[in-house]
Amino acid sequence: MQGSRGIGEELLVKELISSIRLAVCSKLYMGSYKDLLVYKKSFILSMEIFALTKAFPKEETYSLTDQTRRSSRSTNICTIEAYRKRIYPNHFVSKLTDADMENSETQGWLEFSLACGYISKDVYDKLNSLSVEIGRLIQYMIDNPGKFGAG
Repeated sequence: MQGSRGIGEELLVKELISSIRLAVCSKLYMGSYKDLLVYKKSFILSMEIFALTKAFPKEETYSLTDQTRRSSRSTNICTIEAYRKRIYPNHFVSKLTDADMENSETQGWLEFSLACGYISKDVYDKLNSLSVEIGRLIQYMIDNPGKFGAG
């Protein structure tokens, strides 16, 4: 009978389809953004900045306090957005460059916080070191988008 398949051939086709589905699913789902080291570290930095800026003077509420909190949070949020756009490599990299920019801005605000005497040199060094590490992680992602499912 022409066009009919044997049992072995049908099993082979089913196995092939299953393998293709698995490959597609693993490409599309590479875990959660919460699994990213850059997400975890930028979240920690943002929360540490939130806690320490509570002690900043009231007159800094709408300037240094607000800006430092916003840029540190934005670093984290931009990495989430980048991860969600990873199927479009150019968008992925674009969002990561936004995250890098926000991270650099956070470093600048930390320098102002130190210069104004709102944080100690030890606190500055600790937070700035974490921010530099975050910047390296972001750059690694920019340089290696395929390792994060981009494309």
